[in-house]
Amino acid sequence: MSGLKHKVLVVGGGAAGMMAAGAAAEAGAQVILLEPNDRLGKKLYITGKGRCNVTNDCGVDQVLKEVPRNGRFLYSCLEAFPPRAAMDFFEAQGCPLKVERGNRVFPVSDKSADVVRALERYLRTGRVEIRQERVEALAVEEGRVTGVRTNHGLLSGSRVIVATGGCSYPLTGSTGDGYGLARSVGHTVTELRGSLVPLEEDGGWCAKLQGLSLRNCAIQAKNAAGKTLYKDFGELLFTHFGLSGPVILSASAHGKPGELKEIVIDLKPALDEQKLDQRMLRDLEQYQNRTIDHALQDLYPRLLIPVMVERAEISPETRANSITRTQRRRLLELTKGFSVAIRGPRPVAEAIVTAGGVAVREVQPKTMESKLVEGLYFAGEILDVDAYTGGFNLQIAWSTGRAAGIAAAEKT
Repeated sequence: MSGLKHKVLVVGGGAAGMMAAGAAAEAGAQVILLEPNDRLGKKLYITGKGRCNVTNDCGVDQVLKEVPRNGRFLYSCLEAFPPRAAMDFFEAQGCPLKVERGNRVFPVSDKSADVVRALERYLRTGRVEIRQERVEALAVEEGRVTGVRTNHGLLSGSRVIVATGGCSYPLTGSTGDGYGLARSVGHTVTELRGSLVPLEEDGGWCAKLQGLSLRNCAIQAKNAAGKTLYKDFGELLFTHFGLSGPVILSASAHGKPGELKEIVIDLKPALDEQKLDQRMLRDLEQYQNRTIDHALQDLYPRLLIPVMVERAEISPETRANSITRTQRRRLLELTKGFSVAIRGPRPVAEAIVTAGGVAVREVQPKTMESKLVEGLYFAGEILDVDAYTGGFNLQIAWSTGRAAGIAAAEKT
C-alpha cells in the first residue's frame, strides 16, 4: 500500500480535517483521512457542553470582529464559505439547525453527535478512506511534500493537509503533534497558550465560594492600570482555583498574554446604586433584630453572604439595626464591584481553543497552502487564528478546512 499515489492525505479527523477530507473528495480527489483516535470528531462531542455550537448566524464582517488576531487572513476563505453556507451544508447532510441567543447555531436535537454524523455522512458520500494511524513525520523532497510516515509505515501522496487541532483537551487527541510536523519542515509556530480558558485567582476568595454559580452578573476584565479590556453579562462560576463560566472564558481571550489582572463583578447589574441602597435598607429594617448574615439572606446567595460580610469588614455578630451608613456603603460598593485579582489563565490543556500556531504569513490565505513546502496545507486550530465564543472557532474550522480540501484536490 505504501507505494500507491494518493492525491490527498488528511492528517487529523477533527472538525477541520473531516471538512477538508470531504471537500477534497467532493472536488474529485482520492482521499485518505488519518486519525489516531478510535473515532472521528472526538473533541466535537464535548463542544458547547455536548450541544455543539456549530457556527454563528452572521455575516463575514461580524465573524472577523470576533477574531482578535490575524482576522484578515481568514477573509478569503470566509467569503468562499461563510456561516450561512456552513448552515446550509449541515442541513443538507441531515442535521437540522436552530438559532439561539447571540445568533449561536446548534443542532435542533441539542446533540453534538448529530454534527459528527453529518460529517461522517459527507465522508462516506465521497468514499474517503479512514485509517486509524498516527502521523509521525512529513516526507518532503526538494521543497515538495511526497507523503507522510505513520506508525504503520510510509504513505505516499503529493498533497497533505495537516488539521491536527491545537494542544487543548489532549484527552480528545489534540496533543499538539501538528506543531512539530510544521516546525520540522521550516514553519514558524508562534507562542502557544490557552484561549477561552478559566482564570486562576491571585488570592483566596474564590475558594471560599467554590461551586457558586451566578447566572446574571456583569463583569469587567481589567489590566494592571485599571483599563477595561472586556465587558460581558451572563453566567459565572467560582471554583477552587478561581473563576470559570461563559463570561470568564470569553474574557480570557482578550488582551495580550499576561495583561488581564482583575475581574470586577457586578453582582446586581439590574439595580443601580440608588435602588440597591433602598433594597438594602428595606432588608435591614425587615430583619433589624437579626445578625447581618440573616439580614442579607434575601439579597445574596447563602454561600456568598459570609464572604461579603468579611470583605465589608463587618463582624458576623453585628445586628442589622446596628449597621452604620459606612458599612452599608461598603456592602453596596462590593455588590457593584466584587473584585477578584487574577494570577493568570489555567493551563492550555484546560482551554477550549489554543491561541497561537502556524504563522499565517507563511500560508496562502485563499488556499491554505504552505508558502514554504509545495503541496502542504494547514486547516483549523493549528493555524495562528482563534476567536471568541459563539460558534466562531468552528466556523474557522469549516472555512479553512473546505478551502484546503478544494485547493489540494484541484491543484495541478
